[in-house]
Amino acid sequence: MSVIYQRVALIGLGLIAGSMAHAMRRAGLAGEIVGTARSAETRKIAAEINLCDRITETAAEAVQGADLVVLCVPVGAMSAVAAEIGPHLSKGATVTDVGSVKQAVVDAVAPHVPKGVHFIPAHPLAGTEHSGPRSGFAELFDNRFCLIVPVEGSDPKAVADLRALWEGMGANVEEMDPDHHDLVLAVTSHVPHLIAYTMVGVADDLRRVTDSEVVKYSAAGFRDFTRIAASDPTMWRDVFLNNKDATLEILGRFTEELFALQRAIRTGSGDELFDYFTRTRAIRRGIIEAGQDTAAPDFGRTKASD
Repeated sequence: MSVIYQRVALIGLGLIAGSMAHAMRRAGLAGEIVGTARSAETRKIAAEINLCDRITETAAEAVQGADLVVLCVPVGAMSAVAAEIGPHLSKGATVTDVGSVKQAVVDAVAPHVPKGVHFIPAHPLAGTEHSGPRSGFAELFDNRFCLIVPVEGSDPKAVADLRALWEGMGANVEEMDPDHHDLVLAVTSHVPHLIAYTMVGVADDLRRVTDSEVVKYSAAGFRDFTRIAASDPTMWRDVFLNNKDATLEILGRFTEELFALQRAIRTGSGDELFDYFTRTRAIRRGIIEAGQDTAAPDFGRTKASD
């Protein structure tokens, strides 16, 4: 691959930004990678591990002369960061993000992007439960999807360059409008995370089940709920506050399905349960066939990566 952006500024240095830095270096996609984070400790660690070519103390400093700026901060912080960097963005630069909500990001960031600067939201559908500057790795995006969400009037060349960057980092790229993105992600990510947090909370509330039993006897189902529920609480608080309508719609549908299953169990409707589980099992096969997971035991994880 050849260089797509001469200078990339990463604002926020957690899992996604760190993985982007590693992936861009792996493929030679950026001439220089500049990074910054609000926390002095994060900036210090990033400098120690050479995560970026340069680390700056402020976002305003980081974006100067950058032709791509990536907002890798929680959705709730997007507006303040965009306001800070707006006056310092170079004409012709592209501003993008990696947030898992899109309409709220458009509303928060677009007003602060000056004329002559391209704003193209995006969302890589990849992650782990880990966070911080040490958590990133170059392979995170390999064969995962990145959704690009162009706003009205987006420059085709700027969109093409951003697509080329994500493809160069290993991702499959598709485009989507903001509202549809938020509904799809409510189904595939947001509500499942909420359910995971709830299930772990239920276990915590059941005082009849001791802590040691929960730990010792965690079968794959509950164990993976705890893995999901270990995700960054700030990020997920902001996701639910900023994707309220879609999340509540899907939660309502989930509640209806749950009531139907409760009724089938209560009335002993084995055929109904069997048919339901057969239909939903096909979704799992589709995920495997799409290359988004493996059929290996333990959700495709080895003991080394557990």
